[in-house]
Amino acid sequence: MTNYSFLRSNSPSRRLMLGALAALFAMPMLIGNAKAAGLDEIKKRGLIVATEDDFRPFEFVKDGKPTGFDNELIEDLRKFAPFEIKQEILPWTGILAGVSTGKYDVAITAAIITKERKKSLDFTSPIADATHYYVKRKDDKSISSIKDLNGKIVGVQAGSALLARLPELNTMLEKEGGKLGKIVEYTSYPEAYQDLALGRVDYVVNTIINLKTLVAEKPAVFEVGQAVSGKSFPAWAVAKDNTELLAFLNEFIAKEKANGRFAELQKKWFGEAFPDLPVSFEPEF
Repeated sequence: MTNYSFLRSNSPSRRLMLGALAALFAMPMLIGNAKAAGLDEIKKRGLIVATEDDFRPFEFVKDGKPTGFDNELIEDLRKFAPFEIKQEILPWTGILAGVSTGKYDVAITAAIITKERKKSLDFTSPIADATHYYVKRKDDKSISSIKDLNGKIVGVQAGSALLARLPELNTMLEKEGGKLGKIVEYTSYPEAYQDLALGRVDYVVNTIINLKTLVAEKPAVFEVGQAVSGKSFPAWAVAKDNTELLAFLNEFIAKEKANGRFAELQKKWFGEAFPDLPVSFEPEF
């Protein structure tokens, strides 16, 4: 029997402080003596997996069931692992903090690898390309290139790597004599896209894969712009120095790549495969 449960935030606020709080509690200095479970313990009580509730096309819920790229891999992982997989589905803002403190064993989600995150987490081999792009309203003729983003309102997910890397975009704008405008943070990207459609923000920054999915679903509403970051890769995250679990997950990912399943799922959910992903990645930011 498939084992998964849903956890929901009770707060109705869309622009909230949860992202900042999650980032704060994920900091190494606040982890204290929290100890990640090793494989021996996991074999006894099962692997506790955290996934995001609405991050298309990686993870989302349809007709009451989890689906998307990562969720299909979790189904494969259930067959590969010699222990139970216990999945908890929750908003992004609680995931990485929960992994770093030992509440969850692994975040099977598209967590972008960053220097700050690597202080408290270790990452598997990358699962896709996550270069950041902007998306705008299709009928907004005031934006046709990066320089047109000068001073405009940007929406981004709270506590995300995309938020942390907005200074890269600011540097691009400064070269054109401009600057980054007001930043609005959201619990989840669907909320940011809704505000973009309603004109409450001028553009939203997300990974190219997510934005391609958005535009494919609503081509009359949104349009993808240009890259606003350097190379970036998402991966699954475990607590720092949990080497046994990391090796186990990397073995699973390598097997999925070797038998062609990884490329099959990438093409299904992303529209393209990424055969040249690095085995490991050291971020600049």
